Amino acid sequence: MDDIDEETTAKVQEEEEFRPFFPEKPGEEGVLTKLGLKKKLIRLGEGWEVPEEGDEISVNYAARVLDEDEVASNKDKGEPFIALVGQENIFQGCKEGLITMRKGEISVFTIPPAVSHGIQNLYPGISQDSTLEIEVELVSWLKVVDVCGDGGISKKVLSKSEILERAQKKDEVTVKYEARLKDGSLVAKSPEEGVEFLVSEGHLCPAISKTVITMRKGEKALVQVKPEYAFGTIGRPARDGFVAVPSNSDITISLELVAYKLLEYVTEDMKVVKKITTVGEGFLKPNSGTTAQIRYIAKLEDGTIFEKKGHGEEEPFEFKVDEEQVISGLDLAVATMKKGEFAIVKVDPEYGFGNEEIKRDLAVVPPNSDLYYEIEMVNLTKVKESWDMKPEEKIEYAGKRKEEGNVYFKAGNYKRASLRYDMAAKYVEFDSTFDQDQKKIGKFFKVSCNLNNAACKLKLKEYREAANLCSKVLALESENLKALYRRAQAYTEVKDMDLAELDLKKALEIDPENGEAAQLLEKVKKLQVYYDKKDSKMFSNMIGKLRSSEPISS
Repeated sequence: MDDIDEETTAKVQEEEEFRPFFPEKPGEEGVLTKLGLKKKLIRLGEGWEVPEEGDEISVNYAARVLDEDEVASNKDKGEPFIALVGQENIFQGCKEGLITMRKGEISVFTIPPAVSHGIQNLYPGISQDSTLEIEVELVSWLKVVDVCGDGGISKKVLSKSEILERAQKKDEVTVKYEARLKDGSLVAKSPEEGVEFLVSEGHLCPAISKTVITMRKGEKALVQVKPEYAFGTIGRPARDGFVAVPSNSDITISLELVAYKLLEYVTEDMKVVKKITTVGEGFLKPNSGTTAQIRYIAKLEDGTIFEKKGHGEEEPFEFKVDEEQVISGLDLAVATMKKGEFAIVKVDPEYGFGNEEIKRDLAVVPPNSDLYYEIEMVNLTKVKESWDMKPEEKIEYAGKRKEEGNVYFKAGNYKRASLRYDMAAKYVEFDSTFDQDQKKIGKFFKVSCNLNNAACKLKLKEYREAANLCSKVLALESENLKALYRRAQAYTEVKDMDLAELDLKKALEIDPENGEAAQLLEKVKKLQVYYDKKDSKMFSNMIGKLRSSEPISS
């Protein structure tokens, strides 16, 4: 019994999780790994950053077998030794220690035989059961990144940037670069001011666009590139005074990300595109009705300025977002901007002045002109969000938005009408602070605005959204005839005939004299017969094809 208890205890102790001790004060020593790697801190380093496996380190070191003479050192060479953390070299056995060091730190690592075998490969005279001791001073290190994860592009960070944001595939970047062969021959070089291109379109070779999205503005890097990410099996002929790239050549690129401009497609059809040149402050953006103060210069494609607002001694131009006070392209773009943001916005004629010739302050805008706006968001004053309003304010706001929606609907502007109805309903959606009378008014707005919005969605052919809005109404009023009828219309358009039929039958139970519901039900039944026949024919054809392809049995 005692033997079993001792055996169990020993096993538990063996399996107990190892807890490393990292020395923090000069003179302290700690065990870093289960295999017994020790670290004694001699001198504190600077800051908090430490290298990672794969990074390039510059060190001064001296190595010896414990209690014996020195076997290796770089101290008489007058310059730091350069190595990659984790590679097969004299520091192989103390990798877990190197990644705890800070710049300027000096530490002594004691490496037990279990992890010192890499060093015996370099110095065969050291016995396999030797314990080694290496004093290391971390002079500096460079971050090395395997860009694609396959070793094809290796980026060594020469100069870091404090900016957090990175360029993205959809952005436009400006880079400076020099590309060379292994022998140092120059094969390509950017102009002095750099070259501008869309990351998604690439430049020179695949390695540049793949690397640049790992960089921050101002970062400089040395990039080692394998042929598959350079010029491949074809190579590149000599051009522009530079030498040719032979097939299957590695190249080295000195790369600097000078600047990037964030591209944002303001509209789904990509006809209003915003290029951010200076990122704004915080997270606040305009909502519908926000008062925006902006400065802008408006140009034609050839650079002709046709309008300028808020510049010189002129006060910033002020308007309300989503109130049709400016062209829709400018309106939509400003709605995406933060305070302090600078952006260049390209506006297609569809969101500008269309096919009309328009006379503006400084020039005439020809028909079908692309417009270019250089915009600064100076300030914005948002409409109160619903949670910041008192109940009576919410009801007043919902009433105004509903009326605006009605005006837009009558004018045939269903998108803007839909937005107004949606806002009105949302501002009274949460009514826990309402009294009984306010709840009744709130319910009225939720029902009427969601019904009106469903009518907009039907006009816009957004049938699923229309059905969902009607369902919201029916959750409040289960026998609302308009909601049943409009949901049936939506279901019919998306070919959900069974659901459409259920809604119409319920509507006719409530109002047997409802002619519109009766007519639509008749249509739904005919369509159902048509689709059933179509599906049956298609199924028969499918079975016939399957049978014709069956092998003939003997």
